[in-house]
Amino acid sequence: MYPEIFHIPFLHTYGVLVAAAFLAALWMASKLGRRAGLDADAVTNLGIYCALSAILGAKAMMFLVDMPYYIGHPGDIFSLSSLQAGGVFYGGLIAALAVSWWYMRRTHLPGLKTADVFAPAIALGHGIGRLGCFSAGCCWGVLCHRPWAVTFTNPVSNRLVGVPLGVPLHPTQLYEAFAEFAIFGILYWRIGKPHAAGSIIALYLMLYGAVRFVVEFYRFHDQGNLFGGPLDTSQWISLAFLVAGAVYFARRKPVSARKA
Repeated sequence: MYPEIFHIPFLHTYGVLVAAAFLAALWMASKLGRRAGLDADAVTNLGIYCALSAILGAKAMMFLVDMPYYIGHPGDIFSLSSLQAGGVFYGGLIAALAVSWWYMRRTHLPGLKTADVFAPAIALGHGIGRLGCFSAGCCWGVLCHRPWAVTFTNPVSNRLVGVPLGVPLHPTQLYEAFAEFAIFGILYWRIGKPHAAGSIIALYLMLYGAVRFVVEFYRFHDQGNLFGGPLDTSQWISLAFLVAGAVYFARRKPVSARKA
């Protein structure tokens, strides 16, 4: 697609869209935080901490998932391609959740209520970020013979992320991006209605878990499935998120029985 902007070296479309995703998510979280009566400064700071931890967590999970490769090629851990790679989203999300728990305890932000305002922001930012993936060519899909298949032809994309050129592929980046925008719309609508604390983040975990589980079947994985089984690492995490969200809804009390 268009991995570089105006052919300026190192000014990659992916990086620009990821930066835009971060700013959009931070703005959305701050907006919803103020609407929910939360400390706006604390919410903004939390968003920054989450972004930094997400970058580190995504990289760490990328190394863990591809550990056999990096064990055989340890020098590639600090290569330019590894530094430019976005990593695995779930690693970033798990790291961000852990840092959020620590920061909310420190600042006494209400945990579930704060998580709720971040859920639509995460979906919005992730959707924009996946457009960055599409522009770069990373996270590409398997062979596709459908009318909506995409074919990457830019050698810069192949050099940066290794996407095969001249081959029709499933646009898994767009599958996920459009799904994330739909999830954002659902969550943004739902958070404006009376709801129990924690129900928005639980709904996000269920919706995104379901989407990611399905998309993974159409995404190329050089490292194969976890332990040679039928599912890859992201699909197992997706199932865990689905179960976590479902358990919340199964155990929660009706909104009418308590204050929303």
